[in-house]
Amino acid sequence: MISELRIITGYRSGITFLQEGYYTRPFKLADIGAYRADKALCLMLMTASPGMLEGDDYRITVTVSKDTRLQLQTQAYQRLYSMQQGAKQHMNVQVQEGATFSYVPHPIVPHKDASFEGYNRIELAEDCRLVWGEILTCGRKLNGEAFQFKQFHNITELFYRGKLVLKDNLLIQPARINVMAPGQMEGYTHQATLIYADTRTGTAPVADSLLEILAPEKDIAYGVSQTAGPALVLRVLGHGAEQLFDCLRKIENLLWKEEVPVAQT
Repeated sequence: MISELRIITGYRSGITFLQEGYYTRPFKLADIGAYRADKALCLMLMTASPGMLEGDDYRITVTVSKDTRLQLQTQAYQRLYSMQQGAKQHMNVQVQEGATFSYVPHPIVPHKDASFEGYNRIELAEDCRLVWGEILTCGRKLNGEAFQFKQFHNITELFYRGKLVLKDNLLIQPARINVMAPGQMEGYTHQATLIYADTRTGTAPVADSLLEILAPEKDIAYGVSQTAGPALVLRVLGHGAEQLFDCLRKIENLLWKEEVPVAQT
């Protein structure tokens, strides 16, 4: 089943509002930012389905218009159920000049025999910011389904000034590759990825601040990579979905609430 979601933000008198919101089943949108003090738009993406099913085809388009600020949240864990052919999702995001977009969804839980293919295309303009997260679990570990899914393949491409500055290609096929081997998950069962991009001029690096947040955490492994463009990638390995989700939310709150200081010259 093809399911569509389209979000376009608007700006008026310093306030970001939902200019256009269109969705088909099972998607729903809820504005949860009524009591926010920062005048940004905060939306919760909900679904009437228990998860992605055989043949599901999600097509999501988000346009964060000039000078607007959008934080998109999810309601619950995203489950990928057992499938024969698989399910797919295509997400197209535009962050226009002076805009900020943050999206750190709940962890993904692939059930036994699940198969998923995703593609995310993100286009950045000048003077904008992006916080983008993803957490993949091994599946229903307590049910004995750790890495029992067929395939999880998700590609995220980040474009700035029309050029590709980052491509994150995550492919896990447990039946073909030993996920516990060196260079793979190395004994960990959960993986989190956070991409932060800032196309403003004169801003200071934030990598050290992100590492400081993770330093007190127990039983995780992590690292930060700087791209050739205005973005960095944080990768975290762990054993618990809630722990990794809490880590990404802490980082999201830091990047969202605090303006990154201008670099000293």
